[in-house]
Amino acid sequence: MNKQRLALTALTLVPLVVACGSESGSGSVGSGSGSSASVTGVRWTVDSLTVDGKTEEAPDSAYVKIAEDGKVNGNYGCNGFGTTATVEDGSIKFGTARSTEMACAGAPMDFEKSLRSALSGGQLKTETSDGKLTLTSDSGAKVVLSEEKPAQLYGTTWKVTSLVNDGTAVSLASESKDKAWFTLDEKKGTLAGSLGCNRVSADATVRDGSLTLGTPGTTRRMCDGSLMDTEKTLLKLFDSKVKYEIDHRTITLTSENGEGISAVASK
Repeated sequence: MNKQRLALTALTLVPLVVACGSESGSGSVGSGSGSSASVTGVRWTVDSLTVDGKTEEAPDSAYVKIAEDGKVNGNYGCNGFGTTATVEDGSIKFGTARSTEMACAGAPMDFEKSLRSALSGGQLKTETSDGKLTLTSDSGAKVVLSEEKPAQLYGTTWKVTSLVNDGTAVSLASESKDKAWFTLDEKKGTLAGSLGCNRVSADATVRDGSLTLGTPGTTRRMCDGSLMDTEKTLLKLFDSKVKYEIDHRTITLTSENGEGISAVASK
């Protein structure tokens, strides 16, 4: 597991978690050149980024939300950021961004450098159509985004992205990327998923913003050291009550001792 531990910068524009439950964007998306009303008030998932003719798919956690007052918060794919934006008919220009300083393994860091550069490169042309927003720079860089619907606690596949301890986040090792996940079944009252190596299941009771997890049942595979380290950490959340908080498509589970995880809804 990546042992580099970097505290999340306290940005008022970029809280790690806002509140229990989910909220949807208030804006409506039309079509055309991209008016201010159709661009602001919507949380946009970053789908892809095209630079120099090469298109990359965005990590699940990448998003941008532009409030009607011009304040912006988002995530480059690893780190959250906050800035401002000037939105006019057919164009948008982002200000200088402040971001958190968490290190993520592999591709997310490479992608976020490219996305940060694309968004900060000056005036961007905006086009909206059928729930999609396209931002295009003068150099031809293109960011494609989709209107993001808030995730539901139940029935969503939550992909674990980082381990959290008293406000400090540690990204999962690259070997664990996309391998640790869970989903909650309301009717059965259960949690099922993967710890990164072994499958897991347990009783799960949701009440008053808390999730009580029962004794875990797991398979018994042996995996490489980093995967087993992640698994041991995740197992600490079971046989206990953890607080859950959802910010649109991100969820955190936090135990009484401040340890927990952050996960994003799978696209």
